[in-house]
Amino acid sequence: MLENPRSPRVRAVAKLARKAARADSGMFLLEGPQAVAEALTFRSELVVELFATPSALERHPEIAEAAASSDVEIEFVTEEVLDSMADTVTPQGFVAICRQFPTAVKDVFAAKPKLVAILEEVRDPGNAGTIVRAADAAGADAVIFTGRTVDLYNPKVVRSSTGSIFHLPVAIGAELADVLARARAAGLTVLAADVKGDDLLSARNDGVLAGPTAWVFGNEARGLPDEQLELADRVVTVPIYGHAESMNLATAASVCLYESAFAQRSADHG
Repeated sequence: MLENPRSPRVRAVAKLARKAARADSGMFLLEGPQAVAEALTFRSELVVELFATPSALERHPEIAEAAASSDVEIEFVTEEVLDSMADTVTPQGFVAICRQFPTAVKDVFAAKPKLVAILEEVRDPGNAGTIVRAADAAGADAVIFTGRTVDLYNPKVVRSSTGSIFHLPVAIGAELADVLARARAAGLTVLAADVKGDDLLSARNDGVLAGPTAWVFGNEARGLPDEQLELADRVVTVPIYGHAESMNLATAASVCLYESAFAQRSADHG
């Protein structure tokens, strides 16, 4: 059992909370039983090391079973060691080190996707992770983080996705103009979500949501600049019918992705 929270091994795990350490190692940090269970179930080959407290493993015997069936060894650690490794205050007894596994943008579009979420300069890790989760829930085929968006493997992004990063392809690092050119070449309509756009209801009524679609979501504070809005086929806004001053980016993205999911499924079963 690992007992010294200041040991070099524990420090090496904790360093993965920093982007430079993640870039150097090609690894990232996974915390909590939900995320660890998703990794073991969907992408066990990515799990390099798995640490757990004995009490956490007693509470989650399904993780012990999943690890055993995937030939992933579990190393026991004390609560103090786990707290030193983790980025979050409450890692709930589990920390894993996983290999990074970004998808190439060209592979996203080679797979003939019908629904893709593109994040351009989304800076808040919680928003980015929640959009990945929403895209997964809506049945999207992929998510793309452009080079100006927060790091996909930031611990807060990983936590906010609650395991969804293991469920669908996520590409990183490309420039928006290149991504949109590839999207169009693959037959997708590019819709930009921005307060300057048409009402989402009008886009729904015009039938544009029923076809293959790439949604672009911009910066939380500034949205998308005019030169990027011009790259879209249509700019769409989620209307506010009540008195709210504005809508959180991840919430608006969830609405947009689900509107597309509903429209596409209605067209498929029409």
